[in-house]
Amino acid sequence: MHELLTVQAGSKKLLLGNEAIVRGALEAGMSFATTYPGTPSSEIGDNLYQISKETDIYFEYSVNEKVALETAAAASTCGLRTMCSMKHVGLNVASDALMTLSYVGVKGGMVIVSADDPSMHSSQNEQDNRLFARFAGIPMLEPANSQEALDMARAAFTLSESYGIPVLLRTTTRINHSRSVVEMGTLQDPKVKGNFLKDPLNLVPVPMVARRLHIGLLEKLKKLRVEADRSSFNKVEGQGTWGVVTSGVSYNYVMDAIREFNIADQVQVLKLGMTYPFPQSLCLDFIKRVKKVLVVEELEPFLEDMMKVVAQEQGVKIEIKGKGDELLPLYFEFDPVLVKSALARFFQLDYKPPAVEIRSDLPQRPPNLCAGCPHRASYYAVKQALGKVSAVFPSDIGCYTLGLLPPLAAADYLLCMGSSVSSAGGFSKAQDQPVVAFVGDSTFFHSGVTGLINAVHNEHNFTLVILDNGTTAMTGQQPHPGVELTAEGRQPPKVDIATLVRGCGVDRLVVVNPLQVDKTIAAIKEIMEDKPGVKVVISKSPCPLFERRVTGKKQKVVFRVTNECDMCRRCLDELGCPAFTYCEDEAECAFIAIDEHLCSGCSVCKQICHAIKPKKKSA
Repeated sequence: MHELLTVQAGSKKLLLGNEAIVRGALEAGMSFATTYPGTPSSEIGDNLYQISKETDIYFEYSVNEKVALETAAAASTCGLRTMCSMKHVGLNVASDALMTLSYVGVKGGMVIVSADDPSMHSSQNEQDNRLFARFAGIPMLEPANSQEALDMARAAFTLSESYGIPVLLRTTTRINHSRSVVEMGTLQDPKVKGNFLKDPLNLVPVPMVARRLHIGLLEKLKKLRVEADRSSFNKVEGQGTWGVVTSGVSYNYVMDAIREFNIADQVQVLKLGMTYPFPQSLCLDFIKRVKKVLVVEELEPFLEDMMKVVAQEQGVKIEIKGKGDELLPLYFEFDPVLVKSALARFFQLDYKPPAVEIRSDLPQRPPNLCAGCPHRASYYAVKQALGKVSAVFPSDIGCYTLGLLPPLAAADYLLCMGSSVSSAGGFSKAQDQPVVAFVGDSTFFHSGVTGLINAVHNEHNFTLVILDNGTTAMTGQQPHPGVELTAEGRQPPKVDIATLVRGCGVDRLVVVNPLQVDKTIAAIKEIMEDKPGVKVVISKSPCPLFERRVTGKKQKVVFRVTNECDMCRRCLDELGCPAFTYCEDEAECAFIAIDEHLCSGCSVCKQICHAIKPKKKSA
């Protein structure tokens, strides 16, 4: 049985923040959960996926975040406790539903987890989703460690149900992916079947209804401000006339700095866990007790701006600072040294940051597609089919975005999930170079389909390559509607991509196996040279990591570079598989080799170079 189901109340365990959120939801009696996988939130869904197989809890990997939110909202309207998790940019996709859900409200408690990604460890932007709480008008909780992740997840369901409103649980990468000791509470038996009561004059927000619901939402927020002022997640620590306001992971850095500077008797820290609605009375009382305030928060000056508003409205003259070139930046995640430096400058403390040695002689390791990844073969085939013709390559979100760098160099433009299909149409109308767009299988289901329908309807002219590797590979090999096998080897109902593409109105479609290099090049060349219009290539070959995980088979054949190699470098300059190594010894003798421990046996390199031959893999 899953460990989050077996750990007893009162016992302690080292948990990831994401695992703690799951445990907190289970302790709250959550019975219905949805997600679209995205780092740093993925482990929430992955754990619930396993747990759902052992319990009556319903869980689904939805086709995108908007669908996930709408599905969970309907279950909540039936009285079930539901959770919907996603990464920060996923909330953009779900925001259309979110803005009205705050009006319509919920019956069973509903928690929306937004996992933000300061420093963009795995994202295309680092937007601050605290602004969504204010934008939508919903309460928000922000944990500072795994214990709070559990406690806040559990409390969020009660808060949601009490006020009939969804609650935003906002985390960041360092909370999601760090471990700390967590004391468990008691698991609740979930309510797994609800009941829908028809109430169209409250649940169907036509303008007449929506106007009244908006006023109702504002009334809820008035009550929630009182809730924020008395929340146990908002507290003041320490004593003295210096003030620090902070939340989330930044709180940990602040406390480290205070201990190191030995100034606990000089600093009061207002640690905020329920950050929206803003606890105005608590903050007013705080700024009246100190002489100056430093606000320590990552990304936007969300707390800082509201602190300044409270001070101005109440006529309190006090120095409140946070963001600025001399203190804390508006970008990237913080670290202990950065926060110590800011405290030292603001409170005029003696502090010399430790010297950091930057080694310039270390080899660089840029992000790269795995050895044997079929996407590499797909990119190679497209480039070969184009020959010397220059083309525009709109790309998308997934492993295949790593086609950005040489030698593949097959990513020219990227905005968000599904944007490659839509932007390809714009490029095809605005300039004369051929356009070849790339999208993954999961991303195509997520938000590529509508762009394809639009392209057919508006007679755009481009080739779309759907890179179908049979899984949602980048975020952890989660299933999607087109998978043939799950990680457990189960065969779920499948939506066939080719059938779907034809249903969108595409009449020029070819399915290729990119590991058959010559056939793929010929097929792509033929379809690209066809008459103008929307053309689709489905490049279908499984992710080798996922395939090995599902089948358990180990590759028995690898490849080697023989002495027939004439150092033409095509393998390096056109393919660039990470299994290749280029060596120069002291005698000025260069050679190319294949690391058999990295080689997957895909045979693509063998098909483009006569000097590469198979070799049985050593046991």
